[in-house]
Amino acid sequence: MESRVVECAERLVAWFAPWPSCAVALSGGVDSAVVASAAHQALGDRAVAFTGESPSLARAELEAAAETARRIGIRHEIIPTHEGARNAYRANAADRCYHCKSELYERIDGELARGVGELAAAVVVNGANLDDLHDYRPGMDAARERDVRSPLAESAMTKEDVRSVARLWGLAVWDKPASPCLASRVAYGEEVTPERLARIERAESLLRELGFIPARVRLHGGEMARIEVEAGQVTRVCQSDIRERVLERLTALGFRFVTVDLGGFRSGSLNALVPLEGPRSDRNTP
Repeated sequence: MESRVVECAERLVAWFAPWPSCAVALSGGVDSAVVASAAHQALGDRAVAFTGESPSLARAELEAAAETARRIGIRHEIIPTHEGARNAYRANAADRCYHCKSELYERIDGELARGVGELAAAVVVNGANLDDLHDYRPGMDAARERDVRSPLAESAMTKEDVRSVARLWGLAVWDKPASPCLASRVAYGEEVTPERLARIERAESLLRELGFIPARVRLHGGEMARIEVEAGQVTRVCQSDIRERVLERLTALGFRFVTVDLGGFRSGSLNALVPLEGPRSDRNTP
């Protein structure tokens, strides 16, 4: 097993060898952290990481991205993104991620065009892994349109491989649960607004304070919070003292109805509302 992990790590670092420089879209999660580390190992100062700052990214995730970059040693640029100014993004159709990623990649391209870090000729890379190619990922369309590469997927690395390599390299985020952007908590077809994202962020922060990790607060109808915690924690979140505290805080945040999903935490559960052949679908894309 260890030899396979070492092989994966070496293959990933070698992926960067042909490139004179590189820009990494760093989110703060384990996937992009491994990509950033590999890029830094291969290219040193010729690699730079970019993180987009906007209401859709929880403050804790922005801080995590900055800390990850610091530990890796890679140069890190935080750039404002304005996906909320895009009507198609706010409309929150099933292809919302396409518009968000388009904004991010355009901003990164703009920074590179200005010669940030003398990386104008850099390849831009993301943290998509092999498993991601089998899920509904409209953001991958934005990557393809802008020639953004996916070193993990191209190196045939699964999520399990990524975590193993992260652990091998001593990255603190090796076991960090996935944490997509806050907009992913808003049911498709319901408008994404800064106010709604802030409500969701505060609600999830409370659940983390209470020890529920991972946890999601899904917004339905603009008024109903659907809480997801791991199946083994559903009973605990419904205990009277915790239930009353959660209900009080979430009601104060503006949620009229507060519910707990008995099915437990399921990453990307709102994708169940997407038709099999949705717009810009990435299903079965190699």
